[in-house]
Amino acid sequence: MSYQIIIQPSGHCVTAEADEVILDAALRHGLSIPYGCRNGICGACKGKIVTGQVVYPDGRPGALSPVEEAIGQTVCCQARACSDLVLEIHEVSSSQEVPIRKMPARVVKLERLGNDVMRLYLKLPDSERMQFLAGQYIDILLADGRRRSFSIANAPHDDQFVELHIRLVEGGTFSSYVFNSMKEKEILRIEGPFGGFYLREESPRPIICVAGGTGFAPIKGMVEHFIQSELARTIYFYWGVRTQSDLYLNALPSAWGERDNFHYIPVLSDAKPEDQWRGRNGWVHQVVLDDFADLSGYDLYTSGPPSMVDAMRQGARSHGLPGEQFYFDSFEFASQ
Repeated sequence: MSYQIIIQPSGHCVTAEADEVILDAALRHGLSIPYGCRNGICGACKGKIVTGQVVYPDGRPGALSPVEEAIGQTVCCQARACSDLVLEIHEVSSSQEVPIRKMPARVVKLERLGNDVMRLYLKLPDSERMQFLAGQYIDILLADGRRRSFSIANAPHDDQFVELHIRLVEGGTFSSYVFNSMKEKEILRIEGPFGGFYLREESPRPIICVAGGTGFAPIKGMVEHFIQSELARTIYFYWGVRTQSDLYLNALPSAWGERDNFHYIPVLSDAKPEDQWRGRNGWVHQVVLDDFADLSGYDLYTSGPPSMVDAMRQGARSHGLPGEQFYFDSFEFASQ
């Protein structure tokens, strides 16, 4: 059995299964409502039941007092619908509304995606979750006080782990450690989420995403959130790398490209003869400019090396893109 939940004041509607907590149903539909611990202790996900009923199979959560329960308050990470609901709760729409937190994270998996890219999966303590917007980043806090910033590559609804794509940088102390010494079960300290690079869901305009190298990571999170939210806007995704082997998760955007409203354009700047490459060649920002004479009606998201981001910004301006429709994440390498 399933129930319909209408979220006020946004008017969004989600379907929750009888054994599914309200928070999980909301996240599954791509909605962002406040939450923190996911175990009913912090109370960040409190809402007010306007109509309908909920149950707590494990008993009334600690964050909900008897008085609050009596006046219709509920804790969404523990409540399960037992009828159709109208629920009043705020939805997160900007990075300023997402709390920044420090917490430990355990390395649960290291997966080499190519010669110089490692996928790192981090797990927070069982009593913790990090709320974030698709496209934001975290800092890894090193023992000597330095920080290393990495974009979150998973979407908010898929928050069991924090997924990072780490590129091996020549002379880079931390990236060399990740590739050569880091072990599973190791404990790191992280802080986040940070950044204004996140998907603006309220815009009606089609989207152009441009990534260079591991700039793919935040775009991946954005697109997966876009798909989960069933947004109807069209996306053009350009991914610029040197050679074909640098398209380290190429099957994933290729699968996205099977959707009617998604167009995937990989671009190689230095294709090898053995690649037998038949796709686009050159600098990725120039390929975008060649394809779009007028960018005024688009939202443009760009992530990757600073030189690529700057070139894309300047070129987009000359093609009519208003400054407020350009969003970027420039991957500056940290100094030692």
